[in-house]
Amino acid sequence: MTIEEGITKVKEAIFKEIKIGNEFSYLLGYRESSKSEAEKRIINEQMNKLKFSLNYTNSKLLKALEEINLATPLSEPEKTGEVETHLIRRVKYSARKRRDLMKREQISEFEKETIKRLKKKDKTVEVKKETQKVNEYARFAGRIFSNLSKKMLKKKKFTKVSQDLIKSNLNYNSITYISTMFLNASIALIIAFIVFLFLLFFNVSSEMPFITRTTGNMLIRALSTFWIIIVAPVATFFFMYIYPSMEKKSLEGKINAELPFAMIHMSAISGSMIDPVKIFSIMVTTKEYPNLEKEFNKLLNEINVYGYDLVSALKDLALDSPSQKLSDFFNGLATTITSGGSLYEYFGERAQSLLFDYKLENEKQIKTAETFMDIYISVVIAAPMILMLLLMMMKISGLGISLSTAMISFLVAGGVGMINVLFLVFLQVKQQSTGGK
Repeated sequence: MTIEEGITKVKEAIFKEIKIGNEFSYLLGYRESSKSEAEKRIINEQMNKLKFSLNYTNSKLLKALEEINLATPLSEPEKTGEVETHLIRRVKYSARKRRDLMKREQISEFEKETIKRLKKKDKTVEVKKETQKVNEYARFAGRIFSNLSKKMLKKKKFTKVSQDLIKSNLNYNSITYISTMFLNASIALIIAFIVFLFLLFFNVSSEMPFITRTTGNMLIRALSTFWIIIVAPVATFFFMYIYPSMEKKSLEGKINAELPFAMIHMSAISGSMIDPVKIFSIMVTTKEYPNLEKEFNKLLNEINVYGYDLVSALKDLALDSPSQKLSDFFNGLATTITSGGSLYEYFGERAQSLLFDYKLENEKQIKTAETFMDIYISVVIAAPMILMLLLMMMKISGLGISLSTAMISFLVAGGVGMINVLFLVFLQVKQQSTGGK
């Protein structure tokens, strides 16, 4: 190796160490300002990986310095016994120096575990894959409504549902899911018709006897309960129609929550100048980002199975990604690779911007939780007490609707319970849409 090549390697190693140091300093400052234990744990893991990368780069720097020889070689001396003895001593001294250098380097527990894990990768591990059970209900729906579903898809009636099915990672194709929509609406129509017939001939009350025969006009009775036959199937069909978009929204929140920390991880890996495809392979094997893992597996399948190049696969996945931020990341990475930019700088800049957005989103969720708490106190605690007082005053004064004490208690308790259930459902949907667990 020439002197120029050695100096170039030293410069590259020093520049890489400076980048690792800056990234370490940024993570250290973010960890001090963070209040979440989960975030601190993830940041500590990233800092340990940066430490391991720094030690590896430092060893390469020392090796490059040892290989640089600034002395000008003299003419070849005569091969005497003294010269041979001197050369042998020099080799022995260099080996002993390298051993002493290795002893002085202290390896942390995290690095020992990483080395053990890398050694175990050579062993073949048997992975048990669960066979997916056939959904007999979906198969039955396809037998009945598959032709109708195909006609609807040809007319582009359910284009949005088809797109949301792909982005939400639901294990249904478009024909099967649309057939299931029609079957569920048909079953809801049958059940609604049975309920309509029951309410046409019987009354339901809260007092004994609970069920009695109707005595009024049947035509008026039919008109007052006919709405059930229309509302039940329409509501079922509408819920099935919007369900893929709800799943896509929930998956988007989960991916956005994992993406900032995955960018830090990928930034540390890209500093070793490895193939970009291997970066995604390493991210899949970590098992730390379950929702991103599915998207990265799609990318690897398009490259390894379908034969796409990395840039084409990234642009293709960007169109079907459930998260807009992940789609922007794929497009930006494709542009960076095409233009010959630095992947390390790109990952670092994306990590900083995504962490900033993640912090703002957490602050927004805290403010929203405070607002929900105020609404809950007003609706669930204060409102039932005021309602009970009004109903009791109406009963005592004889104005308006006069209800018994048991009926008032039942209405208040039932109303509070129903509001609590609706509130919990709303919070659960809100939490899933923002990527919470």
